[in-house]
Amino acid sequence: MYCVLLASYSVNAADRQLFPLLAHDVRLQYGFSLSNIGLLSTIFTLGLAVAGLPTGFLLSHFPRKIVLLLGIGIFSAGTALTVLATGFSDMVIYLAATGIGEAMQLTVMIAIAANYFVRYRAAAIGSMNVFFGIGAFTGPILGSILLTSYRSWRAPMIVFGLFGGVMIALIALTVRPWFSETHRAADAKADVRGAPALWNRNTVILTVLSVIGGLNLFGFTGMYPTFLREGLHYSPKQAGIVASFYGVGALVSIAGGWLGDRSSPRIILSAAFFCMAVLGYLCFHGSGGLVPQAILTCFYGAIGSGTIYVNLAGYHVKAVRSSLSSRASGMFVTSFYMSAAAAGYLMGGIASHAGWAMAGEIQISLLATIAGGLAFALRPHQMAL
Repeated sequence: MYCVLLASYSVNAADRQLFPLLAHDVRLQYGFSLSNIGLLSTIFTLGLAVAGLPTGFLLSHFPRKIVLLLGIGIFSAGTALTVLATGFSDMVIYLAATGIGEAMQLTVMIAIAANYFVRYRAAAIGSMNVFFGIGAFTGPILGSILLTSYRSWRAPMIVFGLFGGVMIALIALTVRPWFSETHRAADAKADVRGAPALWNRNTVILTVLSVIGGLNLFGFTGMYPTFLREGLHYSPKQAGIVASFYGVGALVSIAGGWLGDRSSPRIILSAAFFCMAVLGYLCFHGSGGLVPQAILTCFYGAIGSGTIYVNLAGYHVKAVRSSLSSRASGMFVTSFYMSAAAAGYLMGGIASHAGWAMAGEIQISLLATIAGGLAFALRPHQMAL
């Protein structure tokens, strides 16, 4: 049953990576600016950021399985309805709605993993990011094949919307309430350290790092395919292959979380952000060859999604007492995805005025360097065991 849920999360991930691949074709048809197409590529994260509290309300009144199915239905419908957009304003609404559905699915998935696999929470949540990597790898490849075959950006959006309907039927038939509604976390041993309130040094620093992380990761995933198409003049198939390697890098998420659990947050986050600064520079200044770009994208996925994302989420929870873990997780989701909503718009704006190289230097390399230095200010001894 958990594998079925993980498969549905792969569909979510593939759906998330699809529009950036198609952004160039959408831009040509509608005449959108780089800033506007960047906003469209990452606007779903706004839905992710604002849907946390409503999802919590729904979970307190309805079974997790129902909320999960509703979330999958919303993001799948938003994906398919995007093909009906007549301009920028309604396309923004459809794509933002996909983020609302994804937030509902993500919240329920974390709740199920954390409550059922009590002794292996980090591994269970890490497995979610592994399947995110699988979806992020297969999504651009399948999307590029559909785009090339049908010569229309609408075809991949419709097909991926239908995938969601298939997963709804599969979950409804196979996932049982005794699994999805379990509350075994009550048996877990409480953390013996951590701040008694959200307003503490570690949480504040981690929130700033999450804001920067959102700008970095979604500036890259939202606009890098457009850079490949317009800056390096890749074909849709070539851009899809390179973009898919971000998902390959994310497959190290379980190892990244395991390393974060056993190492100092200062060391892990500082090293990861400094590596991201270097990778960001190389991606926009290095060789334009397909193999070097694929390798760099793979490493970017391993550092960004497989290490920074996983451990920022984990350290937010560890920074406070166990009774505040849900609020700390909400703080991470809000700060990370709220900044991510503007990441594509900012990246596209810088690129349109100063070029792609400068956009990479400022939004990725410079911000990552600042974050790497800021991570040294964390106090690991005040975090929960």
